[in-house]
Amino acid sequence: MSKLVLQQERQEAAALERRRQLELQRQSRIFNARVRTIGVDKDALDTQVKERKIQEAAEKARNEELANEMKQNYKIMCMLEKRHKNDIRNINKAVSEFQKNLQKPETRREFDLNDPQALKKDRPARVSDDDPRCTVSGLQKFLGEDLNYDQRMKFQKEQLREWSLQQQKDLKNALADQKFADDLHDKYRIALDQKTMEQQQKEEENRRAVCAATKDFNRSQAAELAEKKKLEKYQKMKDDMNEISSLLQGDLLSENPDQAISSFGTHRVITDRWKGMNQDQLRAIRDTQQQQVLEKLRRNQEERRVDAEWDRQRIHTARAQLILERHLQRQNRERRRALDNMNADMSQEQKSKNIYLKEEEYSNYPTDEYFAQFNTTSR
Repeated sequence: MSKLVLQQERQEAAALERRRQLELQRQSRIFNARVRTIGVDKDALDTQVKERKIQEAAEKARNEELANEMKQNYKIMCMLEKRHKNDIRNINKAVSEFQKNLQKPETRREFDLNDPQALKKDRPARVSDDDPRCTVSGLQKFLGEDLNYDQRMKFQKEQLREWSLQQQKDLKNALADQKFADDLHDKYRIALDQKTMEQQQKEEENRRAVCAATKDFNRSQAAELAEKKKLEKYQKMKDDMNEISSLLQGDLLSENPDQAISSFGTHRVITDRWKGMNQDQLRAIRDTQQQQVLEKLRRNQEERRVDAEWDRQRIHTARAQLILERHLQRQNRERRRALDNMNADMSQEQKSKNIYLKEEEYSNYPTDEYFAQFNTTSR
């Protein structure tokens, strides 16, 4: 017991020493101004983030793989469960048919105990005077008396043997029927698979025929399209040549001035055919521009007169504003002088109060021992 306690104390002392060393190392890192850095170790955090992303990606891939495997297993389980249910349904149906046809209540061994017609089929208590069941005292049968025991036992044994042979025969027939049904099922599945393969081969042949016909049709369509493009290119070239010759001989390039006259009057022109104005039109435009210049000079003189009137009103308003500002400044100086006097009184009162608090109220100053208890650990 002492050895166990000593070993436990050694382990605790080693753990305490390890924590003490870790604390000293942490203090050397934190309290050293040359080594300490502000913030956190970004490289370590980036490494942790990268490792975390790699771990999440691996976990995601593993989860996806497990999910796919679970889906596949679920599909297989559903198929097996469906097949198992079908087998159970067929077995239950075969058992029901077997019980209905070959295990009737009349063929059971204990049917004589549950036969509803047992009282009608049973012999009466007294058949004749010589009935051995009759006794001297008038009782029909004494306790433990069984006159037909040997014959009854022999009949029951024979009946039990017949039942066993019949059940064995029925079991063999049932097994043979099950085997025959399984063979039929296998043949049906083989025939169905063969039919499916033949159907797939036919579909593949039809698909190949359709693909060949499609290729031939596309080839013919491509030839027709190439011929059509060739004819369109020739027709386009011919139309371009006709258009070029028509433009060279038309009024547009020849700059005929009559082509710009509109059908709504000679004072209107067609803009896409108009080649410029004549001298009379240019002279009328210059006269209009001269009139516009004179009108603009008149408007400028009127604007200068209005501006001068506004300047005179602004000067008058500025003088009134200056007088009002001077009056307000005199009032502000008076209020500031009163406020300065009140602040001086309050400052003198505050100084007196501070001297009282410093010399009498707060005379208990903290010592170096009080400040030395802070910043002693890295936590």
